[in-house]
Amino acid sequence: MSEIRTPNKDAYALILEAIDVGAYKPGDRLVESELAERFGVSRTPIREALQRLETQALLIRDGRSLIVGALDHNQLSELYAVRAELEGLAARLAAQHAVPEEVRVLRKMIGEDRKLLGDPDALALANRRFHKQIHLASHNRYLVQQLDLVHRTMALLATTSLAVEGRSQGALDEHEAIVTAIESGDGDAAYAALKKHISNAFETRLIIDAGQPEFSGVL
Repeated sequence: MSEIRTPNKDAYALILEAIDVGAYKPGDRLVESELAERFGVSRTPIREALQRLETQALLIRDGRSLIVGALDHNQLSELYAVRAELEGLAARLAAQHAVPEEVRVLRKMIGEDRKLLGDPDALALANRRFHKQIHLASHNRYLVQQLDLVHRTMALLATTSLAVEGRSQGALDEHEAIVTAIESGDGDAAYAALKKHISNAFETRLIIDAGQPEFSGVL
């Protein structure tokens, strides 16, 4: 495993990012010595980071080993229910508090993201940036903190729903509707549009987990 030296990030952030981008997937075992070598840090901060991730249930015990956790059906349902409400609230607040520059950034993001159609992994990263921008546009630090926790848990999803045929285009169209509502200052419409967006993502996620490759509709 190649060594990656990134002194500007702590061990916790490095491991979390590796899980988030799929370098470590649910069920993978994390070994302290290997992580220290990979990231070019000492074993003490690695050990502390692993303990923190275990406390947050992102890692679970398997005997004496720590492995990347996974979400069962009930946990997934609970996660998306909370995510829908918090994301909807962020959109509502963004409609009230976003400055014109923030709205323009959101629109530019959608335009750039359309160039990524056909590359679900790149689009998944762009999707996270888009949602983060809405969180920040809410101008509510406590809401942003809670959404960070939710999206941290989303790292346990091994695949992106944007890989389902037709979903990427549908998601970007939904992003357009969300930004239009935010730009118009319509908090109720922004809330509804983002909740619908999350509902569609959840439905697609369930289809993935059910193993129905024949699905090809746009959600």
